[in-house]
Amino acid sequence: MELKRAKGTRDFLPEEKITRNNVVDILRKTFEKYGFNPLETPSLERMDVLSSKYAGGAEIMKETFTLKDQGGRDLGLRYDLTVPFARVIAMNKGLRMPYKRYAIGRVFRDGPLKLGRYREFWQCDVDVVGCKTFVAETELLNIVKEVFDKIGMDIVVKVNDRRLLDVIIEKSGVDKEKINEVILVIDKLDKIGIEAVKKELVDSVGIDKTVSDKLLEIVLCKGSNQDKLKIISSFIGENEGFDNLNNIFNEIDFLEFSPSLARGLSYYTGTVFEVFMKKGSIRSSLSAGGRYDELIGDLVGDGKEYPSVGISFGLDVINEALKLVKNEEAVKKTVVDTYVVSIGCSEETRKIVQKFREGDLKVDFDLLERGVSKNLDFASKAGIKYVVLVGKKELEAKKITLKNMFSGEEQMLTINECFKLLTSELVH
Repeated sequence: MELKRAKGTRDFLPEEKITRNNVVDILRKTFEKYGFNPLETPSLERMDVLSSKYAGGAEIMKETFTLKDQGGRDLGLRYDLTVPFARVIAMNKGLRMPYKRYAIGRVFRDGPLKLGRYREFWQCDVDVVGCKTFVAETELLNIVKEVFDKIGMDIVVKVNDRRLLDVIIEKSGVDKEKINEVILVIDKLDKIGIEAVKKELVDSVGIDKTVSDKLLEIVLCKGSNQDKLKIISSFIGENEGFDNLNNIFNEIDFLEFSPSLARGLSYYTGTVFEVFMKKGSIRSSLSAGGRYDELIGDLVGDGKEYPSVGISFGLDVINEALKLVKNEEAVKKTVVDTYVVSIGCSEETRKIVQKFREGDLKVDFDLLERGVSKNLDFASKAGIKYVVLVGKKELEAKKITLKNMFSGEEQMLTINECFKLLTSELVH
């Protein structure tokens, strides 16, 4: 038997998993800094939830992994974290509003594969339920800026409002019943290009070429944010989407108004946003989201409003992007920051290791007690900063040797002096 992974899935060896964990730590700490609380939902959901009205829509259902349990019930693997979140709100009506949550977990889509796009991947979401004003959007957009500043990545944040796009499409001459189909095609502009979109609008959706040309001319208009807003306004007239975007632009100055931005999922009702690398070969969005004011209300069915807005960070595509902007030599291959080497003093070494671990240091030692040179070589290749040498001569002097593998500096210290130095630098 030839051993293979399922198509579109990956294994993560330590050096890559450490980088991923570091990104997750940045996300989690930033989410909590802004007052978002953790929530976890199952990977398996009932199909009637995943396929409900105002959920993902026909396009995403084509990519949903489906199965039956032994009781014959129709189930599916979640394709995002938003629909399960909406279900949680619907099932827990006593939650205090506004409700702010974050979730980090695997999602699954049986879709086409490319760099940064897989069939099992991680999303890291933040959502606000119970706030109808643009202030909720500004919270999320400020999180975006802070997260990518901490990661060290130059980004472009594109913003639109689906209320504008829907009217632009209709005013261009598209029949109302075809608006959602057109949105799905426009959403592919960054992926397949203008000419391919034109062809699909005409050949697949059945839009007249004159209508298609006019529509793309409007949504791809050029200029500053205000220039584009004026062009759109003169074409469609008054729309509440303008006030929403102007309020957001007045508070957030790093956004780019993109009238063609669609976000293919059908549950979006207002603001939509996507985050891209400013430069690089990865064209997929690093983060994306928007406002979905009707999804939860549809699931609850009590006639009340549940205004909601959220954004998702794609852990997998972010890490693919990081590979392009980070020096490969800087990638850590182990979580260990202190490596203790025994020179014929195994019992004393284990006691020192335990003392260091009690101080929350990440410590390892050679279980096979190989020679000093092999252990130093191992520590160097693994990117471990500190090596502690424990030999009989050092112990007779009640000291040990601390070697900084990055600078080459060596110090003879007492065990307590070494412990204090390492904990002060390495434990946060």
